[in-house]
Formats: sequence, C-alpha cells, structure tokens
Amino acid sequence: MAYYESIWIARQDISTQQVEELAGQLSQVLTDQGGEVASQEYWGLKNLSYRIKKNRKGHYVLFNVSAPAEAVQEYERVMRFNEDIVRYLTVRVPELSSEPSAMLRDRGERDRGGRGGRGGRPDRGDRGDRGDRGDRGGDRGGDRGGERRERREGGER
Repeated sequence: MAYYESIWIARQDISTQQVEELAGQLSQVLTDQGGEVASQEYWGLKNLSYRIKKNRKGHYVLFNVSAPAEAVQEYERVMRFNEDIVRYLTVRVPELSSEPSAMLRDRGERDRGGRGGRGGRPDRGDRGDRGDRGDRGGDRGGDRGGERRERREGGER
C-alpha cells in the first residue's frame, strides 16, 4: 500500500464536533476500501489567505493515510461532493511521519512561550548600543521652514 498525506479544509460555520464527525465519515470511507488512517490532526479554525466560496476561515484537518490508490480516489470523490469541504489536497509521500506535524509543533512552542513574550522580537530595553544619532531636531533643510513661519506671523516673503 502507498502512503499519503491529505489535508482538507471544512467551512467556517460548522462546529468542531461536526468537523470530527466529518473526519470519522471520511476515515470510514478509507477503511471500507482497504486503507487505514495512521494519524489524524485537527489544526483548528484558521484564516484563509483568500476567500474561498465566501469563507474567510476554515477548519484544517490532516490525515496520514496508508491505502491503495482506489481507496484514495473514492475518498477524494466523496470529498468533492461534500458541501462542507471547501478544499482538499492529497499527496503521496515515501513514508509516514510518526512525529506531530509542523503546525502542532509550532502551536506547542507558542503555548509554552518558546518565542518569548514579544513574539520573537527582542525587548525594547535590549537594543544594545545604538551609537550617536546626531542632532535629531531643528531645521530639516532649506529655508522653507522659515518661510512658513514668516507667512503665519504676517511677515513678507
């Protein structure tokens, strides 16, 4: 059997419970055809890069699948006709990964505060030596500032 990674996006207006039920139905399609879902990850409700069928957000789900090609074709056919699924992509991979996906690893680092309190940016007090920045005020060139002042004061040009 071949290995596949399949990511699909469900509509934003369905609940998380409905997404889990949908994942169960799709998993059942694969198992009925002789395949199996090795792992399943729910990535959550995320913003889409652009609007798809009037949706600005979507529920992302990843399946790691071990199945024959016919099972994957049937799985994609079912997704194509399901109105709750906005987009899907299935890619054949050489082997299935046993560790969590990058999306779940990044979420774990954020929850633990792995990037720091400022989102990876240094704190304001940690800018180091900025050197002499010279005179930052005063006239910024030409006589135009002076001309404006004279006009406001009622003076001649």
